[in-house]
Amino acid sequence: MHIRPVTQSYHVCGQLKPTDMAEVAKAGYAAVICMRPDGEGWGQPKFDTIAAAAKSSNIAVHYLPVSPGSMPMEQASRLNALLKDTSGPILAFCASGARATGLYQMAQQLGL
Repeated sequence: MHIRPVTQSYHVCGQLKPTDMAEVAKAGYAAVICMRPDGEGWGQPKFDTIAAAAKSSNIAVHYLPVSPGSMPMEQASRLNALLKDTSGPILAFCASGARATGLYQMAQQLGL
């Protein structure tokens, strides 16, 4: 995992695996947000598998899929709400972390 901070409490990275969840929990993250649609890439784990691993590691998990090349305002609004409702650091991921960063920037414009 190559985790990059966007802010003190919002970090991004590329694809996570179910086996990463114990390490994510150990690092102190309160929530994980998957922004990668299921089936986007070969060998990509399904969200349900990641969600089960996150829950067994006591991490909240959310699914906000964003297709490459699009940044839907509805997803930015949902991210805005999650950021307000989550206490503790959040780790958001997609294929590279770029969509997770871009959607965060859109959510900021909605008034964090």
